Amino acid sequence: MKRYFFALATLATLFTACQGNKSEQATTDTTALDTNIVSTTPQHCYQYIKNRDTAKLSFMTSGTITTGELSYNFAEKDSNKGIIKGEMRGDTLIADYTFSSEGKESIRQVAFLKKGDQMLEGFGDVLEKDGKMIFKDLHTLKFGQPIIFDKTDCH
Repeated sequence: MKRYFFALATLATLFTACQGNKSEQATTDTTALDTNIVSTTPQHCYQYIKNRDTAKLSFMTSGTITTGELSYNFAEKDSNKGIIKGEMRGDTLIADYTFSSEGKESIRQVAFLKKGDQMLEGFGDVLEKDGKMIFKDLHTLKFGQPIIFDKTDCH
């Protein structure tokens, strides 16, 4: 649990550090997460807005490691917010999403397909394995319905 809070605190510090310099120029700052992502890595931000439903996705990728934040706030449903940690496989982000909802911490696998300035969320059949929900078969995921995240400024 301490490692989770340390990683979350480090991630928050990293995002705050990136806020002051919106350019994608490399800096001399070498602050790193335990996943070896440094603050010189560009942050990518996306949002989904439809009626009263919103979701936000922000992440950084260094090498094959991707970390970031994801949140969902759907009208008349419980919201959840947490961190993602995974990897880019070509144009597809596959990650574990560790989040809190209704006071309980959960982990589920998420997938997003990059298409232009959008990230299309993937959906498919899931099963529980080792305490987390994972996709049964990544090759059968359907992307783009109903949630499509549009690129936005990071702030």
